[in-house]
Amino acid sequence: MNTKKPRTQIELLIAHFETVDSISNIEAQAVYKIRALPRRISDLKSRGYVFRHDWRRDLTGQRYMRYVLISKGGVTDISNDGASS
Repeated sequence: MNTKKPRTQIELLIAHFETVDSISNIEAQAVYKIRALPRRISDLKSRGYVFRHDWRRDLTGQRYMRYVLISKGGVTDISNDGASS
């Protein structure tokens, strides 16, 4: 018998952002069955996560929002700042 507790949507997103720095609403719906991504992003913001919101267009010209993780819990991600060392 499998008694493992299912992960919450917030836990799924935290795990996602451990390996990928961005997500769109369509990805959240298809992969994680999250129907209200803006609300979950807001929940993460209340936990100290910081996001950039990028409007993009898909191949058909449809606009969509991509949420890009900038920092989590006060730790800034400087890998995407474009500066070279």
